[in-house]
Amino acid sequence: MSNGTDTAGVSPVLRLRGVGLTRERRDLLDGIDWIVETGQHWVLIGANGSGKTSLTRIASLYDHPSRGTVEVLGEELGSTDVRLLRRRISLVSPAMADMIRPQLSATDVVMCAKYAALEPWWHDYDDADRARATTLLQDQGVGFAATRAWGTLSSGERQRVLLARALMTDPGLVLLDEPTGGLDLGGRELLVDRLDTVAREPGAAPMVLVTHHVEEIPPAFTHLIALAHGRVLAAGPLATTISSALLSECFGLDLVLARHGDGRFGARRAAI
Repeated sequence: MSNGTDTAGVSPVLRLRGVGLTRERRDLLDGIDWIVETGQHWVLIGANGSGKTSLTRIASLYDHPSRGTVEVLGEELGSTDVRLLRRRISLVSPAMADMIRPQLSATDVVMCAKYAALEPWWHDYDDADRARATTLLQDQGVGFAATRAWGTLSSGERQRVLLARALMTDPGLVLLDEPTGGLDLGGRELLVDRLDTVAREPGAAPMVLVTHHVEEIPPAFTHLIALAHGRVLAAGPLATTISSALLSECFGLDLVLARHGDGRFGARRAAI
């Protein structure tokens, strides 16, 4: 299922055609068609085990599909140097947070993204790089943490530092794999607010937010793709795609979707 036709003369930021992923004779993904275009910000939603992480790894070029074609930023997987192309894609995932050395400063965590590195000693950086990293931290509301060690930051502060890192290179695509996982209510709300602000900025790179909670969808996000059992249930503009029926099918439970006046969503089990 596709979200529509391409904009005339403009290549999509991400295009998947007939993508499938099979591991140990089990289809983790099958028949995935998906187009992300400039100016769009997507929510990828589904229950645990629906294929969200597998699809994110393929979109970020860290995994190859068993079948189908993947095009990212005008380049086709299998016909390009993925090491260079990955530098134009920002991926924020729980695994990344665990890979960062606790003694590294927040500024260094962000600055190292210039070369997709995790340590500053592998490459040369200048004052402009450090100034940009500091500005990005301020933009995400964690400027106070610029000189603090990664290991001393709260989970919410870390996620906002990683968001700043994701924007360091002016990427063409930003993928956020369940960034609110493990955050308390305050940390979640601060991160949702920052994602909403980034999405509203003119010329912002398309973002894909992976989640299984509709409460985490920032109001400025525009599109939704829902997965179940490795297949696309629906994909398209958020306002016309999300529904109680879709969520019920997606999560295998009778759910009721609520739309709030501020553009946020909520969901709960239907009354028995």
